[in-house]
Amino acid sequence: MCRDSVGWVDRPSGDIEACRDAHARMTVLITGADDSVVRRPSLLPDWTVGHVLTHLARNADAMCKRVEGAMRGEVVEQYAGGAAGRAAEIEAGAARDARQIVDDAVQRAARVDDLFAGLSDECWTRPVKTVRGGEHPAALLPYRRWREVEIHLVDLGMGITSSDWPPELVDRMLPSLVAGLPDRADSRELVAWLLGRGSPPHLQPWA
Repeated sequence: MCRDSVGWVDRPSGDIEACRDAHARMTVLITGADDSVVRRPSLLPDWTVGHVLTHLARNADAMCKRVEGAMRGEVVEQYAGGAAGRAAEIEAGAARDARQIVDDAVQRAARVDDLFAGLSDECWTRPVKTVRGGEHPAALLPYRRWREVEIHLVDLGMGITSSDWPPELVDRMLPSLVAGLPDRADSRELVAWLLGRGSPPHLQPWA
């Protein structure tokens, strides 16, 4: 039985299905990838394809950990050791051979799908913790996992591009990204660019 609900929320059925679809496309894309693939640079600075896939696997673990915590009525840390622990696990995991990396990403994604599918309606109302210490209802996890997978499928540099993102995902991501722009750029440069009177401003990393 789950306790201490943060308020009733609907079961995120659409996000659960979208997450499953993203996992299926990831599986098709990476199955059969060899060491030459996982060692090559991704589209993210200083990360190989292996880093990106390891990150997706450890993010899946973090999803499972928090869902299982919600099932027990507990709020647990997303990553052991916080952001530093997350980075260390990714770095270590990226050194594995291709089969280990691919199998890890695929199997962990399947575990996420199983947990999302089986979670009771009541448990979706339970709070879960982010890596920065904030909290939100468990019902947001399928969307966040879906978004994570879709973004990193592009980062792999294996043929999927932003033009392949589902329109409904883009429609949900765009407002929050636009709202966060003032925290990532000089406001005057940002306004000048939006008015067609300046170059695109330098953006600080997305928090």
